[in-house]
Amino acid sequence: MQTYAIGDLQGCAADLELLLNRIDEQSPNAQLIFVGDLVNRGPESLRTLRLVRGLGERARTVLGNHDLHLLAIACGARARGRMDTMQEILSAPDCNELLTWLRQQPLALFEQNHLIVHAGVLPQWTAVQVMALSDEVTTQLRGPHWQDFLRTMYGNTPLRWNDALQGEERMRCIVNGLTRLRFCTADGDMEFNTKEGPGNPPAGYLPWFDVPNRRTAEITVVFGHWSTLGLIQRPHLLGIDSGCVWGGKLTAVCLEDRRLVQVDCPQHQDPG
Repeated sequence: MQTYAIGDLQGCAADLELLLNRIDEQSPNAQLIFVGDLVNRGPESLRTLRLVRGLGERARTVLGNHDLHLLAIACGARARGRMDTMQEILSAPDCNELLTWLRQQPLALFEQNHLIVHAGVLPQWTAVQVMALSDEVTTQLRGPHWQDFLRTMYGNTPLRWNDALQGEERMRCIVNGLTRLRFCTADGDMEFNTKEGPGNPPAGYLPWFDVPNRRTAEITVVFGHWSTLGLIQRPHLLGIDSGCVWGGKLTAVCLEDRRLVQVDCPQHQDPG
């Protein structure tokens, strides 16, 4: 049975339905792994969330920063932003069921020697460590005090991972590395302001995947989050956020043979 990784959906349910139909034409009943950001910015966050959840055991997802943002808004840990399009979820009769399902999902998955995360992997982390750190966050999200965790999740510090980190700082650094990372220094200091492509990085910074001696360099990392990067395919790297919500494409890639399935998407948000 084949497995497809699918890029950021961001509330684009109609595009997802088209993509699933095309996958089914080639690989009926294929397993599906979503790289997070199921919701927000697009026009149908509620339908998208219901659709992915309704796929049952056929589908798995990691959490993206927008998925965590939804959970934080729902419990009052964060105010809604100007561009947020998630109110229909919060008003839905099955809101609690959907959010309970969402907070059961991990920040990382390991499938067929592929490490799947939403945004990136800090250079100090091994694949085994990433899975363990993801489990630490999942334990918090599934636990009785998940709202308290979300209230301390926001912030840019600490900028660099240290194995000795504890408590709120440790959790925040894990979340930022796995769901927000684009650029970092060779020592792993994260930078969160730059959202453009890798062609003009901030001085002293590199795309996380180009940092020398990254400890996951021999593992294929599959990620989304970086729409201005576009589709990237390297021997040990698959970046599959191809800008669905911005009028780009929604991308799926087969992990077994790297076959691509894509749909062209209408523009739902203006990058400017």
